[in-house]
Amino acid sequence: MNREVPGKCPLCNGEIKVTKIQCNKCGIVIQGQFDLCKFCRLNEQQKYFVEVFIKNRGNIKEIEKELGISYPTVRNKLDDVISDLGHTVKKSTVNQKEILEKLKEGEISKEEVLKLLKG
Repeated sequence: MNREVPGKCPLCNGEIKVTKIQCNKCGIVIQGQFDLCKFCRLNEQQKYFVEVFIKNRGNIKEIEKELGISYPTVRNKLDDVISDLGHTVKKSTVNQKEILEKLKEGEISKEEVLKLLKG
């Protein structure tokens, strides 16, 4: 059974520190205070989203198809991941040129364009 170290405390949602590491091959044990990697902070759904995002090379249309979600939902999930990795999410105003380019490339539908332009 493969169990991952939780990225946050299941009781209080606080930061987790690893204090003991053991090698399965030679049995050596290393003790101390070890930080988890940034991606360990993500919950299981976020890790899955990142995997789908990478697999689809960031192509929003393909991510939408695979996950069965809309463009705004993909953006929201990406913003959540960015935030949980410790970065500031830049809340930008609607970029009409970017939206129209995504429509032209077939990454979003006409309905989604209308939603985005309306805010």
